[in-house]
Amino acid sequence: MKYALLIYDDEITWEKATPEERAAIFAEHGELGKKLAAKKAFVAGQQLAPTATATTVRTAKGASVLTDGPFAELKEHLTGFYLIEADSLDEAIAYAKTLSGTVEVRPCVAH
Repeated sequence: MKYALLIYDDEITWEKATPEERAAIFAEHGELGKKLAAKKAFVAGQQLAPTATATTVRTAKGASVLTDGPFAELKEHLTGFYLIEADSLDEAIAYAKTLSGTVEVRPCVAH
């Protein structure tokens, strides 16, 4: 089954992080990448650009409104994601636990 690991973080904290702190976070992601590759569980993943670069599109009844910035004002924003294959929610959670911070684990709908 596919799961999305949605990574949330405080962008201001990231901006203020030292090179050593950033290197430690990248190392965690590198280790997760190795684990996923070894099990052929990696489907896709990407770090996202800061929320200041986002455009939100709201469409209803054929009319669209564009807004600069993210969908909602939050302290933590969606900063990246992994799309993985896992045999169970427990396995997906185990992968999520290898990363510091907040990771939402969400099953994907199979079609």
